[in-house]
Amino acid sequence: MTCGARTVKGVRVTNDNTGTGNPEAPADPPAGSLEQLEQLASGAINDLAQQTDPEAFQALLRLSALVGEALGVSARTLATTGSWAKVAEAAGTSRQAAWSRWSS
Repeated sequence: MTCGARTVKGVRVTNDNTGTGNPEAPADPPAGSLEQLEQLASGAINDLAQQTDPEAFQALLRLSALVGEALGVSARTLATTGSWAKVAEAAGTSRQAAWSRWSS
């Protein structure tokens, strides 16, 4: 079985949550891996921000767009499996504001 991949605004995105490409691996990553992914992403973003190359700036713009899209997908997924109240709680906003921002 192969992992699905697509390109969003010049950035390759896969649906392989485990990083192994192993279809037998659990769909949900271990709890510690979310923190590790956040640290890796933060490090990469900070490294790009320190570059003087205009391409690094363009990469940050693409990543910004990707993160915006991913926030909407994540919010809608959380709302589907939980509720908009859970989305609002995680975002630190009202349920109405969360729905208005991420429902479509």
